Amino acid sequence: MSKKEIPEINAASMADMAFLLLVYFLFTTTIDSDKGLQILLPPKVQDEQSVAHPKKRNVLNVLVNGRDQLLVRGEVTDLSELTELVKKHVGNFGSDPNFSESPSKAIISIKNDRGTSYEMYIKVQNELKRGYNELRNNEALAVYGRDYNDLNEAQQESISKKFPQKISEAEPENVFGEESGQ
Repeated sequence: MSKKEIPEINAASMADMAFLLLVYFLFTTTIDSDKGLQILLPPKVQDEQSVAHPKKRNVLNVLVNGRDQLLVRGEVTDLSELTELVKKHVGNFGSDPNFSESPSKAIISIKNDRGTSYEMYIKVQNELKRGYNELRNNEALAVYGRDYNDLNEAQQESISKKFPQKISEAEPENVFGEESGQ
C-alpha cells in the first residue's frame, strides 16, 4: 500500500493578500472628523501696552448664566430680542449714545457660565450671527439691489468691511457666583 500524500495549500501569498486588503480598506474608507464651530480666534497679544481698550458704548456685553438666562448689558433679555439688539448696536452709526459709534468700532462681548448648556450657547451664537447677516443683507439690497449671498466675492467683501463681525468670547467661568447645575 502506498502512502497517499495530502495536498497542502500554499500559504506564502496569504500575507500579501492580507496586506493588499488592508491597503484597499484604508484608501476606500472615509473617516468622519468633527468639524466643531467655525470661530476664528484672535492672535495672541505679545505686548500688553498695545491692547486698545474700546469705549464702553462700543461694547455690547452678553452674559449667559448657568440657568441659561441671557443678560444683555446687565438686564435679563429674551433670546428672541438678541438679533435686534445686535443690529441696533452694530448699525447705530453713532446716533444713539447707548450703542456703538460705528459698525467698525462695535464689539459684541459674550461670556458664558460654566453651567451654560451647549444648546443655549449655540442659540446665542446663532442669534449674534443672524444680526450681522441681516445687517449685511439689508446693506447689500440697498447698495446692489440683491441679497448678500447673491453678490460676487468683491461685493461681499465690501459689505463685510462696512459691517465687520467682531465677537469677543471670554473663557467660561462661574459668571454669577453660582454653582453649576443648581
